[in-house]
Amino acid sequence: MLAPFVSHRLQRHGIHYAWVIAAVTFLAMLITSAALGLPGAMLQPLSREFGWTTEQLSSVFAVRFALFGLLGPFAAVFIMRFGLRRVVAIALTIIGLTIAAATQVTQLWQLFALWGVLLGFGTGTVAMVLGAIVANRWFTQRRGLVMGLLAGSTATGQLIFLPVAAWLIEHLGWRFAVLPVCSAAVVVVALVLLLLKDNPADLGLRPYGEAEGVAPATAAPVALGFTGPFKVLAEASRNRTFWVLAGTFFICGLSTNGLVQTHFISLCGDRGLSAVPAASVLSMMGVFDLFGTTLSGYLSDRFDNRKLLLAYYGLRGLSLLWLPYSDFTLVGLSMFAAFYGLDWIATVPPTVKLCAAEFGKERAGLVFGWVFAAHQLGAATAAYAAGLTRTILLTYDPALIGAGLACLVAAVGALAIRKQDVPTPVAMAAARS
Repeated sequence: MLAPFVSHRLQRHGIHYAWVIAAVTFLAMLITSAALGLPGAMLQPLSREFGWTTEQLSSVFAVRFALFGLLGPFAAVFIMRFGLRRVVAIALTIIGLTIAAATQVTQLWQLFALWGVLLGFGTGTVAMVLGAIVANRWFTQRRGLVMGLLAGSTATGQLIFLPVAAWLIEHLGWRFAVLPVCSAAVVVVALVLLLLKDNPADLGLRPYGEAEGVAPATAAPVALGFTGPFKVLAEASRNRTFWVLAGTFFICGLSTNGLVQTHFISLCGDRGLSAVPAASVLSMMGVFDLFGTTLSGYLSDRFDNRKLLLAYYGLRGLSLLWLPYSDFTLVGLSMFAAFYGLDWIATVPPTVKLCAAEFGKERAGLVFGWVFAAHQLGAATAAYAAGLTRTILLTYDPALIGAGLACLVAAVGALAIRKQDVPTPVAMAAARS
């Protein structure tokens, strides 16, 4: 087995194997984000070739986002029952095959089945819940930082794959644009099978940062059935913090994946900017988001997470309200990319931390799964509503302004979490010591 060998060699150099787990998880989530973002680059080419309207294509993307989120709580059950390695490998295989098979579609229902249902299922089992489970299982210290890095994988996937996909679409056609994602999925599946392990105890280790002298915990058998997520939801729904987190995360999805990730290239096309520079702006957002989300993870270990959410949603809302009135030059869009990109997914680490603080480490993955489901329902709403707006009114401006105003509501709403629900820097420092 390669994992024990690598773990032993790393221990000799004072490196915990948890960082290998985090790296492989980062790559798996990167492929997921690339697969989710890729169809957005193909919206206009598909419309031109098959005559499908923006609304029709957006309905496909909306189903994908909804399944991506709704499977989150059940993905946690899959992982608990069948193990990280098996679930992640199968999910990535589904993603690669589904992306490739879509190049042969001729009817809208075929695209719906592949990129709506199957891609939604595949990505849903390797969603943000995976990152939350890995961070909670493998890290006692640096958990917020790791969650920030894993959340930043969405930016990295966009950064690497979208400009390449846009160039391939422009020069070779949209069918060739799937090749990088499919090839990368094959490589990452191999890494998952070779290196990914469920728990530190599988290698005789403690989670990173856990106190010395404590015997490694053995993985307890999981008795949670597939009705478990509904029981957890019923319990969590009696807690005000859950509804605040779910509501604000709904707006998070509404203002990111569903709107900008899906429609930004098409939006720029309406303003006279071709696909390659538009994808480059999205890539630039990815650079800033990777930095901003990693920094957010660092800050979430040290500051009041409510106030971080207030800042992130407020800044995002202002940037979306400004976008329709920008000149859509490369300079103007670069300013938007920097401002908006810094907190694209920066809301994830504080939200995960608040879930863990309120509902406990053991249930945090499942509770966050439902909170993330709200995120993707927001994304599905925006994906379809923005497409409908574009089809009827021939503009995305109402969708951008609506999302911006919703973000301002979320910023204020984050403060509705009770003060005592939030771990203070002093308490966290005491816990680490």
